[in-house]
Amino acid sequence: MSIPLLRAAELRLLETRHAPADPPLMERAGRAAAALACSLLDGNPAPVLVFAGPGNNGGDALVLARVLKQAGRAVHVVFRGDPENLPPEARLAYQACRAASAEFFRAPPDAPDNRYSLVIDGLFGIGLTRPPTGEYAAWIERINRFDGPVLALDVPSGLAADTGVARGSTVRASHTLSFIAGKPGLYTLDGPDHAGKVILDTLGLTLPEASGALLARADFAARLNPRPRNSHKGSFGSLAVIGGARGMSGAALLAGRAALKLGAGRVYLGLLEPLAVDPLQPELMLRPPESTLENATAAVIGPGLGQSAAALDLVRRLASAEFSVLFDADALNLLAAHPVLAARLAGRPAATLLTPHPAEAARLLGLSTETVQADRITAALTLAQRFKATVALKGCGTVLALPDGRWRINTSGNPGLASAGTGD
Repeated sequence: MSIPLLRAAELRLLETRHAPADPPLMERAGRAAAALACSLLDGNPAPVLVFAGPGNNGGDALVLARVLKQAGRAVHVVFRGDPENLPPEARLAYQACRAASAEFFRAPPDAPDNRYSLVIDGLFGIGLTRPPTGEYAAWIERINRFDGPVLALDVPSGLAADTGVARGSTVRASHTLSFIAGKPGLYTLDGPDHAGKVILDTLGLTLPEASGALLARADFAARLNPRPRNSHKGSFGSLAVIGGARGMSGAALLAGRAALKLGAGRVYLGLLEPLAVDPLQPELMLRPPESTLENATAAVIGPGLGQSAAALDLVRRLASAEFSVLFDADALNLLAAHPVLAARLAGRPAATLLTPHPAEAARLLGLSTETVQADRITAALTLAQRFKATVALKGCGTVLALPDGRWRINTSGNPGLASAGTGD
């Protein structure tokens, strides 16, 4: 089942319209967090150290602290705010936690970190819009020195829930309990390095259909059909792979080999620097680039293409092709350098796929790479809508975007892919 992803504005709207009254969301969140905390303690009787912030995220942490204390756990709560300035529901949670006799501190106790069995990060939630500063930043650094389990409530403090940007000091949690729905920032950019294992609790809410979600098998189910036994290579299309300028034939060879392994009926490999045969995949048909298009039912252009005049001419031809085309690598750079040519993509009669890494996306959008990375989802959606294309914005948590506004985050992959030949 696909996990829905909601951005902060969508979550607030959902909470406003559908927040349950009995028990309220904060009570549900705190109880859910307490249950997960108990599973992480693994029999360790040492106290639990709870960091509670000045907002509703702190309120969730205070409910957790109260529930653990009522269950007989030793709980130390670090809270430096003014209780009277807390939001109303969080203020009630503070009073109830005080009444349960949890121990309160205005700063982390001066004790060895191994005195604690578990640390709870309830400092800041999805509403944080700037880097933590002052004592809160120091507390985050203290949390990050703890070598036991750290449970973040909703999002690790300092992490932008919508984008995955780590703003200054950011908690590195071993576990994150995401309330109501998944948060995009937990799964892309810096999020995976800070969130640890993400657990979702909907708190009993029925979620509306969301435009964003984690990529799941269900997204491909309609395409994963058994092949008829009475079939042949002509039944499964002819793919042209165009690229491989001097010194860069490997990129095109890898793309062609991958196409064969994925089941393309025929693969025509059009290399700008000719080779006689691929000894590892001799079934690849190596031809001049122009002739690969004669029988193609789909094409890939860009791997190792270079930016020569011949490469530009091939991109120009495929920008008007009447079959599906995937533009990658230098094909994207050539499109970015020729905006009039790029504008043709929106009017293509067949499917267009763009697979940029962040720098290539920035060139297509006329932005800096840093701006693209600051909001990867918006960047991918903008590309998809501008070029009427399916977009895969590569990186940690690849963002897939469709022209109709739907988007997915692909959580597969690992740092071992940060090597030439793996597709960025």
